[in-house]
Amino acid sequence: MLRLGWFSTGRGPGSRNLLKTVMDGRADGSLDVDVSFVFCNWDNEEEPNPRKEQRQMFFDMVEGYGIPLVRLSWKGFLPGLRASDEATWRDEYGKRLRELTRGYGFDLGVLAGYMLWMDDETCREYDMVNLHPALPDGPKGTWEEAIWSVIRGGADRHGAMIHLCTEDWDRGAALTYCGFPIRGGAYDDLWGDLEEKAAATSLDDVIREEGAEEPLFRRIREEGARRELPLIVSTIGLFASGRVRIEGKRLMEGGRALDAPYDLTPEVEAALGCRP
Repeated sequence: MLRLGWFSTGRGPGSRNLLKTVMDGRADGSLDVDVSFVFCNWDNEEEPNPRKEQRQMFFDMVEGYGIPLVRLSWKGFLPGLRASDEATWRDEYGKRLRELTRGYGFDLGVLAGYMLWMDDETCREYDMVNLHPALPDGPKGTWEEAIWSVIRGGADRHGAMIHLCTEDWDRGAALTYCGFPIRGGAYDDLWGDLEEKAAATSLDDVIREEGAEEPLFRRIREEGARRELPLIVSTIGLFASGRVRIEGKRLMEGGRALDAPYDLTPEVEAALGCRP
């Protein structure tokens, strides 16, 4: 059985849906996993706290499953140090995080909507994975930056990947990924409309004026977002089945290190009821 350490900020429905999907898989036997603990970087007593109700729903879900809930408020932890030396503060926060979680024992850490950068030592000591909303050879940065980058480059495909958490933050080795086309069919009309708008002014102007509401951008984001949960679940299943493991911060299959990430596009598309 694969023991998971679950790290989440518990911001909203996405956090709950991901944990529920994994726990449902555990209950029906499709995922041979156990969640050793859930760590949250809020204790929900902070103010201001605009997501307090959503986070409490997440906490209630965790406790309802009987999973140990570990909370360490990032706002309440050494605020003076955070204001004066954020890098040192991050190291101290990570040290306390490890003290609180090390005793539970887990094989793989999953950053499931965890909105705080992990410190370097935690990345070295724990094997943890995170979602990045782009293909392995795609752009870095936020999901907004990634989508605008593929649009600027006139890409044919977009996707998402699960990567290893390292000191280099979003640049850890890709472990699994899925992709989807962003050309053909209705996409061609959206590309044409954007090109017309950009020709009349500039793409930068369109980005400033429309942002995430621009129709091509919105379509790409929607298609990417709905693949994120099945990609994470399929990745956990890949590890839980014993087909792959992390050893020495490398993805291993049997006795050999893999040179490329697993393409889970067929599994993800099947989960969505689509053809890859």
